[in-house]
Amino acid sequence: MAAPPFEPAPDASSYTVLSRRRRRLRRFLAFATPLDLSKLPSLTAQLDRECRDLEGDLRCLLEDRLQSKASKWLSRSNDARRILHHLGGFAPCSPPASVRRMVEMDIPLLVKEVARIETVRVYAECSLQLEALVGDLEDAALAIVSQASPDNILSNLSSVQSSTDMPGKQEKLLLAVKIMTSIEDKLASISCHRPQWTHLLMAVESRVEKALAIMKPQAITHHRAILVSLGWPPALSSSKIEKDKSFETSNPLVLMQGEKKAIYSQSFVALCALQQLLVRREQRICDFSRSRKLYRSADGTDLHRYSCLDTSLWTIDELVSPIASRIEHHFHKWSDQPKFIFALVFKITRDFMDGVDHVLQPLVDRARLVGSSARETWVKAMVKMLLDYLEREVFPVLVIRYEVRDGFLEVNTSWLHLVDLMITFDKRMRALATSGMPQMGLFLEFEGISGSLSIFSIFREHSDWLQIWAEIELEDANNKLRPELENEISWLVCTCQQILSFQEETESFLLSNREDFKAPSIADSVVKIVWHMVERAELLPTKPMKNQFIRSSSVAFLNDFFLFLVQRCQSVALVDANLEDDDMLRLAGSINVARYFEFVLREWNEDIRFLEMGVAESDYKNEDEHSLGSFFKDEIIYLVNLETDFLEEIMSAILLQFDTLCWDYIDNIEQLGTEQLEQQDSVLDEQCPCVSSRFVEALDMLKDHLNILRLTLNSIDFLDLWRSIADGLDHFIFKSITLSGIKLSYVGAKQYKTDMSALFLIFSAFCAKPKAFFPRTHDSLKILTMDQKDAAYLLNTVAGDERRKEEILKLRGLFHVTVNQAEKILKSRTFKG
Repeated sequence: MAAPPFEPAPDASSYTVLSRRRRRLRRFLAFATPLDLSKLPSLTAQLDRECRDLEGDLRCLLEDRLQSKASKWLSRSNDARRILHHLGGFAPCSPPASVRRMVEMDIPLLVKEVARIETVRVYAECSLQLEALVGDLEDAALAIVSQASPDNILSNLSSVQSSTDMPGKQEKLLLAVKIMTSIEDKLASISCHRPQWTHLLMAVESRVEKALAIMKPQAITHHRAILVSLGWPPALSSSKIEKDKSFETSNPLVLMQGEKKAIYSQSFVALCALQQLLVRREQRICDFSRSRKLYRSADGTDLHRYSCLDTSLWTIDELVSPIASRIEHHFHKWSDQPKFIFALVFKITRDFMDGVDHVLQPLVDRARLVGSSARETWVKAMVKMLLDYLEREVFPVLVIRYEVRDGFLEVNTSWLHLVDLMITFDKRMRALATSGMPQMGLFLEFEGISGSLSIFSIFREHSDWLQIWAEIELEDANNKLRPELENEISWLVCTCQQILSFQEETESFLLSNREDFKAPSIADSVVKIVWHMVERAELLPTKPMKNQFIRSSSVAFLNDFFLFLVQRCQSVALVDANLEDDDMLRLAGSINVARYFEFVLREWNEDIRFLEMGVAESDYKNEDEHSLGSFFKDEIIYLVNLETDFLEEIMSAILLQFDTLCWDYIDNIEQLGTEQLEQQDSVLDEQCPCVSSRFVEALDMLKDHLNILRLTLNSIDFLDLWRSIADGLDHFIFKSITLSGIKLSYVGAKQYKTDMSALFLIFSAFCAKPKAFFPRTHDSLKILTMDQKDAAYLLNTVAGDERRKEEILKLRGLFHVTVNQAEKILKSRTFKG
């Protein structure tokens, strides 16, 4: 490599002078003694002079070389300036073709070639470094394999020389881990900055996997041998567990001392270090495979299928594995009494917890496993052991019996009993895992961690089992509710005879419980059953599983109940003008139940658990933003339609009955004037004496039905109902009487006003101004009760200017009748007598 342009290159003469002076100084110092030095006070001055001479010589040489190099670079700078002027268009003539070719083609090619060479250099350096590291790893793996077999390991553990042999073995494993860490650092850097070096990555991964295939089994085998030497697992006695509750299983972890404890600790830390490194490696492979989906491992398997989030520890799994092999003997004896299975697993987990806390947790901390809890990992491993047994031996038998309907009721009972045991066991194990660690309780809410702790993760890979459980829960819920459905006492509506003021009536619309909605007691039973199934679903580890279970059990149960509610309402015979009180009570009770459930489901929709499932469903179905997060949206819509339909049924029945009872009154309404003219002495008063006899029956029916509905129907629906009835009556009276062309005298009009005032009086119990809910009837009464002069003036006015007709009606306070209707009403008036 050439020297930098400004660095002077000393010539031969300068080297000769400097060498001669150095030799003279070395010769002087070599033969000088402390006595000689003390006799030469001029030594310092001589050395200073020599140094100044050397610095002067170097300065002269530097100035000479600098001057020549500067002149050369100035010349090159002038040439470069001229080329740039040509390129920038500052020169009057275009640059030569050779210059253009150099700028446009040669320089880019040169830059590209330089970059390629640099890449090749870096690639070669990385390859050589990785080759050396992988070679060291393979040597370490072979050294580990060449160590003693398990039998030799056991003999070494019991020999006197184990104290010298075992540390060496652990050191070799730790050395291999250290080498792998260096390899992993290199591969992580390449994956991040040079992802195109796929072949290099695959080649290294292939050799590392082969080395790991040798190291991992050997390390685990060695660790198992150490556990055997410690007496793990301890003996399990079913008789003692059953008969003597005070029996405590001896814990070899707590009993080990001295050299054995040191050997176990070293093996524990070494195995944890190896696992931590492999977790880091798999996480890198997962991240790389996400960014490059075509990247596959050396053996052809998809890397994204690796489990990157496995939180178990090999060292603790090795403690549980021999327990599982021994404990299944007891499990098979208790196949008909699963409560003993759960009790034994919980007891073993609890009895060994002291060793986990006081022996294993310090080793986990020593291995620098940040965020790892030995207690939690121990509980997870024991839960997984029981889960594997249930998955292999228990649930398949129940599923087969369920599918072939072998003792159907017995299977349902066994299944529900097993689920109850799982619920109790799950809660106890969670409490055991989090006791003494309040900070971990927050993390257990996440699906990833809570799922691994839950025995209900057995349904994660068996959605068909989850569906069977939901069907059994649904059938059990229907069986519990069936007696109440058939008991009419459960459908009784709690009525209150208290008369409320308008202020109290307004406050009564703030409904918050079943009593406020006047819902029968059956509603409480349904809510409790549904919520019981929802709480059981909460133990499932993932949202999709919870969603599936709730949809198949709780929601299906609600839908069955709503269908029964519809059938109960449809059984009421609303035939023409025959609406009985019992029919109204049945309809009102069913509507109250529907309104109460609508309120409950809307509240549940705001619960975080249903919000999350609703959001997940809306994302899956691509629903609009208005339905986002509404888990019970379909059920609420169904209830709203149910309420609306049967309120309309009640309203239609009352209006039809009112219509039927009023026909005699309408047919003879013109006689109101005739009858009153025959009794002129009694009509001189401004108010008619009483309501028409033919109208009384209709008013009594309306009043009785409304009072019953007011006592039995919830306040919100009753408000809608009586307003709808008032609006229907207003349409009916206005069309059937006022606009029917019936001739009314002045006295007849007064009597008609009295009859309508009696109708308004019925609704005065529900509002302060009932006339406002009969706008057409009220306006028609204003027209019918005008004196002859005002009526004639208004009739002439509306027959005049078209532009002023509407304005004149509004000035008279007539806002709900048209000009043609007002004219027709005026023409129906007679002014005899």
